Amino acid sequence: AGLMTIRAYHESRGDTNRNICIIPASAHGTNPASAVMAGMQVVVTKTDEKGNIDLADLEEKVLKHSENLAALMVTYPSTHGVFESSIRKITRLIHEHGGQVYMDGANMNAQVGLTNPAIIGADVCHLNLHKTFAIPHGGGGPGVGPICVAAQLAPFLPGNPVIPTGGKKAITAISAAPWGSALACLISYGYIKMLGAAGLQKATEIAILNANYIKERLEGKYQVLYTGEMGRAAHEMIIDCRPFKQKNIEVTDIAKRLMDYGFHAPTVSFPVAGTMMIEPTESEGLSELDRFCDAMISIREEIDAVSEGDNQNVLKNAPHTLEMVTSDHWAFPYTRQQAAYPLPYVKESKFWPSIRRVDEAYGDRNLICTCAPIEAYADSE
Repeated sequence: AGLMTIRAYHESRGDTNRNICIIPASAHGTNPASAVMAGMQVVVTKTDEKGNIDLADLEEKVLKHSENLAALMVTYPSTHGVFESSIRKITRLIHEHGGQVYMDGANMNAQVGLTNPAIIGADVCHLNLHKTFAIPHGGGGPGVGPICVAAQLAPFLPGNPVIPTGGKKAITAISAAPWGSALACLISYGYIKMLGAAGLQKATEIAILNANYIKERLEGKYQVLYTGEMGRAAHEMIIDCRPFKQKNIEVTDIAKRLMDYGFHAPTVSFPVAGTMMIEPTESEGLSELDRFCDAMISIREEIDAVSEGDNQNVLKNAPHTLEMVTSDHWAFPYTRQQAAYPLPYVKESKFWPSIRRVDEAYGDRNLICTCAPIEAYADSE
């Protein structure tokens, strides 16, 4: 919706040639997908070693595509978990060359009450109601999120064939429901009203504090990939698990082992393959953060204990199910207690994975129909 609004804005000015959308390499895959769906061509710009947009590379690409520049899609803070220190310079550069700035609002959880899209110079953004505004995040999300635009884009906001909405020069409908899902939006409305301005800002501050608390506790155990110029993360951070490949331990092994400690793993291999992106938000208290950090530190000790060529270790065999641990047969070189109760707190409230591992990649590439064959219905008659 945001990109289509930008496209309509350019067309109204006679700039029908503006079809280049610049997107940082750190962006979520939905960004380039949306740009292509909006009829734009994607140009990817590099990121530097601190996780920020590479300014030199961005300037080079903006100059090259100046006449055809439609937009920059930028996530703030970046998907790398850092605040873009040059964000205002970046938005000015785009505006100087006739482009508009689309800010992906996925990380508003680190902005609300402290900054906003207008301050950084964005022209349009969407607000994820999941994550920041209390709607559950998962299963693809509920697909609800308003777009907010600057004054020059307001006339082109999407319309609706049934209910009069949108701007004076509205583009065609993007969503069947002009105001999104009433059920989902009501939860966000209640969340905002009950917290108030001070509460929303406090939630942002705690989200950033929680991420940096985890970062400090894991210091020396895991390398944080990007920390920005101030040595801090935003509301999320990426730990690098690639060095453990020397012992044949993959990030997936760490994710599966976390289940034995009672945790569903954070995001794995995004936005960088072989890493784990940890985003605690404001939802977790100190005791829960400590349990997670204790688990991660314990797992690191387990990695250190793995000898070269050992593929029968506690990580490679994780997760350990109740059926495994209670079986009469135990052929592993570590104890059942190490497998199922690696830390004392696990005994207090043990979560048992129901199955071990499945081949996710095979399942994604080889779709299998689980319904009964047509012959079964014929036979029943």
